[in-house]
Amino acid sequence: MQRITLAGRLIITLVVVAAVYFGFRYFAGNKATTPATTTAPASPGAAPGTGAGSDYSTTEPGASTTGTAATTAPAFNYEAPAPVNGKLKGVVELGASGFNSFIVRIDKDRNWKLEKAEFGNSLVMENMSSDDDVRKGLKAYIGQMLDYGVGGRDIHFVVSSGALKASGTAKIIKALKSLNYVVNTVTPEKEGILGLRSVLPASFADKSFVTDIGSGNTKITWMSGGAPKSVETYGAKYFQDNVDDATVATDVKAKAQQVPENLRQTCFIIGGVPFEMAKKVRNGKERYTVLQAADTYQLDNAKSKAGLNIYKSIAEATGCKQFVFDWDANFTIGYLLTLPQ
Repeated sequence: MQRITLAGRLIITLVVVAAVYFGFRYFAGNKATTPATTTAPASPGAAPGTGAGSDYSTTEPGASTTGTAATTAPAFNYEAPAPVNGKLKGVVELGASGFNSFIVRIDKDRNWKLEKAEFGNSLVMENMSSDDDVRKGLKAYIGQMLDYGVGGRDIHFVVSSGALKASGTAKIIKALKSLNYVVNTVTPEKEGILGLRSVLPASFADKSFVTDIGSGNTKITWMSGGAPKSVETYGAKYFQDNVDDATVATDVKAKAQQVPENLRQTCFIIGGVPFEMAKKVRNGKERYTVLQAADTYQLDNAKSKAGLNIYKSIAEATGCKQFVFDWDANFTIGYLLTLPQ
C-alpha cells in the first residue's frame, strides 16, 4: 500500500464509499417496499350510547379495546333535529357494569342533544364498606351534575334490568332513597322500548328495528301497529353462566326472526360491544357509524367475543345488512323523553 500514489488512494476511497452508499440504498429500498402488518387505530369515542362531538377516553368496563375491522363503512346520512330552547336534564344509569351519567338538553317537542356523558363510575363493583361510603360517593357524583347546571329535581336515577341481578344494587338504591331521590327500575321489555325511543328516528320507524346488546341481556325492539314491541335474549356476559355460544346463537336467532321482514332494512344498535366495533371504523366524530359485518372483527376478550356472537346471530336471522351505531342514544335518555317537559 505504501507504493500506491496519492491519486490511487483517493480512487480506492471513492470506490469504497460508493459501494457502501449504493448498498445502503438497495437494502433500505427493499425494507421500505415490504408490506407491514397494521392494526386499525381506535377512533376517539365514548362508551355506548355516547356523544358525538365529545372526545371521551373511557370505555364500558370489561369491554375489549383491541381488534381490527377491514375498512371504514359508508356514512349514514341522517342528522337528528336539534332542540330549540331546551332544558337541561340529567339521568344516572346504574348498569350491570357500573354507573353511567348523561346530561341532555330537551325541548318541548322532545328533540334532544347530549351535552355530557360519563362512563364506568362503578360504585357497585367497588364493594364500598358501608352505607355511609356509598352515600358520600353518590353526593359527590350528584354534585358534578348540579355544578354543570342541572336542577336538583331534574336529576333522575334508573336501574337497568341487568343491574337488578347484581348483589350490590340494593345498597345503592337504599342510599339514593336516603337522599330523597326516586330510583326507577325497568324490566327488560321496558328497557328495550326506552332504547327504541331514544335511538329510532321517526322517519325510519316503518323500515327499521333496534338492538341493545347489554352485559346482562339483549333487547330487540321494533314498532308494531303504532306501538313498540320488545323481546329479550342473552347478554354479552352469558359466558359467566357457562352457557355455550351455540345455545345463545339459537335463542338470539329465534328472537330476531320475530322482527317483521319489512322492518329489516336497517338496525339501529347500541350497547358495549357495538361500541367496540363502531370505535374501529368511526369517521371523525360522526354521531352515526355503520358497523362492518361480524366476520371482519377480531375481538379478544370473552365479553367482546360473546357480544360478537350475538351480533352475528341477529344479522344472520334477519338478513339485515346495515347496522347503525348511535354514539349518543341510551335507554335512560329514552326515559327522560317520557317525562313531562
